[in-house]
Amino acid sequence: MKYWHDLLAAQADARPEAAGFSDSLGVSWSYGALAAAAAELSQVIRQAGVRPGDRVMVLAENCCAVVAALMASSQCGAVAVPVNARMSSGEVDRILDHARPVAVLISSQIEGSAQSHAARLDATEITGSFGAMHMACPYPSSADAPSGVAVLLYTTGTTGAPKGVMLTHKNLLFGGKASAELRNMVPGDVIYGVLPMTHVFGLASVMTASIYAGAEVWLEARFSAEKLYQALRRGVTRLSAVPQMHALVMQFAKEQGLDQLDSPVLQYVSSGAAPLDPDWKRRAEAFYGVALQNGYGMTEATAGVCATKNSSLGNPDISVGPPLPGVELRIDESVAGGGDGIGEVQIRGDNVMLGYYRNPEETAQVLDQDGWLRSGDLGRLDAQGLLHIEGRSKELIIHGGFNVFPPEVEAALNAHPQVVQSAVVGRRSKGDEEVLAFVQVCEGDRPDPADLMQFVRGQLAGYKCPAQIVLTEALPAAPTGKILKHKLLEHFAQQLR
Repeated sequence: MKYWHDLLAAQADARPEAAGFSDSLGVSWSYGALAAAAAELSQVIRQAGVRPGDRVMVLAENCCAVVAALMASSQCGAVAVPVNARMSSGEVDRILDHARPVAVLISSQIEGSAQSHAARLDATEITGSFGAMHMACPYPSSADAPSGVAVLLYTTGTTGAPKGVMLTHKNLLFGGKASAELRNMVPGDVIYGVLPMTHVFGLASVMTASIYAGAEVWLEARFSAEKLYQALRRGVTRLSAVPQMHALVMQFAKEQGLDQLDSPVLQYVSSGAAPLDPDWKRRAEAFYGVALQNGYGMTEATAGVCATKNSSLGNPDISVGPPLPGVELRIDESVAGGGDGIGEVQIRGDNVMLGYYRNPEETAQVLDQDGWLRSGDLGRLDAQGLLHIEGRSKELIIHGGFNVFPPEVEAALNAHPQVVQSAVVGRRSKGDEEVLAFVQVCEGDRPDPADLMQFVRGQLAGYKCPAQIVLTEALPAAPTGKILKHKLLEHFAQQLR
């Protein structure tokens, strides 16, 4: 296989009647129907002037039409630019100005923000076997994307201005195969697809991996703990999610008076995008009844870098596992400067991006001439070659001359039975940095802040303990559920002293 869409062609040829993708709009496609829809849509966008090397923005939330649009772009030799429709007009416009797409496909059947974007961009409705979408054509053809690029994924901006990550067909084929084989995905599996396909986790590790394996995918536009719980009870066999989703579905079950999921078909559960702690891992395994796998990845590395494959419940391993086959790792200890083998995680392999679109300066800062990607994440390798993520280098807090890694403080907070999840950041204060904690709790089950502080002090050295704990019923989060740490100080400014 050479191109991303070859994965779909292979499934459509071998198993055209097999269940493929279904969504919350009631659409349900076999792999043959998905291939037909993508082929028809590719003709539509070609007629709109799209040429190989042009960009096609897919402004959307998860639904079947989005899968068709992404595959159609690949079939045209164009570069897909998946963008979450929940972004503001200003955020979308910045990406439009940078990517300069010839066509913008909008999944406007999903109510709300997508329809607003369609009206604002003066898009016209298009219909076919792919359903009903809207299309705008804001820019003329330029066909200037580097050869081999399949997708531009604009980062969420958690560490700065959004950048267009150029993922190649080779990247996506590698990532899809690695994710499918890691999870032992096979035809007949049912995958829950709530992770947005406009982000790398949902795009590579869920959508692409599922097509590679020929699995069935139940797409959901927006996360709901209740809907996830119902889907798990209804027949999902493999679940990939972020810790926040796991925490919320367990909390939902607890509110129903249930401690265990009790699913006879669930075989695999994994967590990514944030560190695990031992207590939380034990609780999750008791709930799901299967071993909880952990993983590490990033947009610039096509999602997958490392993952665990623990076979039994109760395994104390909270690492993110060894590198995936074909991925190399090294640790640059000069970045952290704190000893203990901790340094910046650097990555090389067929999963590493080509670079940032139209941004050679930023590309040169993270990619060296030998193909090593500087992740910006701090980690260490243990004696078994397992990677442990200690945090982001930019999130490292230096308090009183000591290094404080936020995941360690978060693990202490999350061990409290009344805590749903937490986020820890640093704030400059009188020539030092102080540790601030933001803790999500449930209405009617709020811990006393002083008791929670005392609980944490029993687990951490004094310099690691928060100067203040802010209790809240919701933390600012990206569509993936990942906590937006860069927004915490501003979001809770009035509650900070």
